Amino acid sequence: MLLALPRRCVCEFIGTYFLIVIGCGAMAVDAQTAALTHVGVATVWGLIVMTMIYSIGDLSGAHMNPAVSFAFAAVGRFPFKDAAAYTIAQCAGALAGAISIRAVLGVDEAYLGTTMTILPATSAWFVEAMMTAILMWVVMGVSTGAKEKSITAGLAVGAVIAMEAFVAGPLTKASMNPARSLGPAIASGYFTNLWVYLSAPIVGALVGGFTYCWVRSVDENTDAAINAS
Repeated sequence: MLLALPRRCVCEFIGTYFLIVIGCGAMAVDAQTAALTHVGVATVWGLIVMTMIYSIGDLSGAHMNPAVSFAFAAVGRFPFKDAAAYTIAQCAGALAGAISIRAVLGVDEAYLGTTMTILPATSAWFVEAMMTAILMWVVMGVSTGAKEKSITAGLAVGAVIAMEAFVAGPLTKASMNPARSLGPAIASGYFTNLWVYLSAPIVGALVGGFTYCWVRSVDENTDAAINAS
């Protein structure tokens, strides 16, 4: 059962804080020591997302991502005012997490998990939008229908985060989350191509969310027609 909005926002703050401390922390440790490798960092991202979903999923929904919150609102599954409140909490949590990493490891953007790309900005934008569309499709799928789906939601979403980090991590750092990019950017003062990481995930989440709703509505209409015949 979800909590009142202020307490849900606290959960979103805490969840996003842990997301940054562990996920970006893994990137920072690997940047300094090369101990984790790309595979290790991607795995850590998947595991922390999975863990937070099981930790706060029944309290706030475990969005931890403004793109997810606004996509849910756009498809009618979440109030826009709540999405705005979640976004503030998520960005604050991400900034607090990045500041915590900075306090330990210093100010170099490479050591804060800052999102940097080796691609031209437009190519990076499409990669981030595509990855977020896939993520949102999965999120919509595991949050719809039978209760059994919600039990495995953490596994499914954590797995897709890890897989996308495997693929897109070397290219764009596989952010898929405006808050995840904004926090380290502010903490480090590194704002190059930040617009990519703020806009592309929102567009991608909207595409993924609306596409899933359209496909599901077509399927439900087909089932209704079959049952009526």
